[in-house]
Amino acid sequence: MFETAFTIEWGDCDEAGIVFYPNYFYWFDCTYQRWLRKHGLSQRELKRRFNSVTPLVNVGAKFVGPARYDDELVIRAEVTEWQERRFRIDYKLSVGNVQVASGFEQRAWASVTDTGTLRGASVPQEFKDLLR
Repeated sequence: MFETAFTIEWGDCDEAGIVFYPNYFYWFDCTYQRWLRKHGLSQRELKRRFNSVTPLVNVGAKFVGPARYDDELVIRAEVTEWQERRFRIDYKLSVGNVQVASGFEQRAWASVTDTGTLRGASVPQEFKDLLR
């Protein structure tokens, strides 16, 4: 499990001062990238160390309450499913003790070929161990 926080800025909001929904998907990705960095990884390091990247193949969200300008948005992330070539990260988002949204990303593990194309590959155990 990983936890991070974002302060909601004016530019994250619609005219009513409530978070514009696409920003949640941006914060999902930012949370994943921060989680990687916590373990000494980044997209560049994944490519260097494993010759792989982790593209999105599915994403979704459910919004249950508003988050507003100046709120501190806390995001908790957890890998809830490992498949041979994919994994799922679930996100829970809250302001204070109130959940405002939940969501998920499903990411593939893809090797980069010599020609620069991506090919599905098995998620290495070393990577799984880092995110457990």
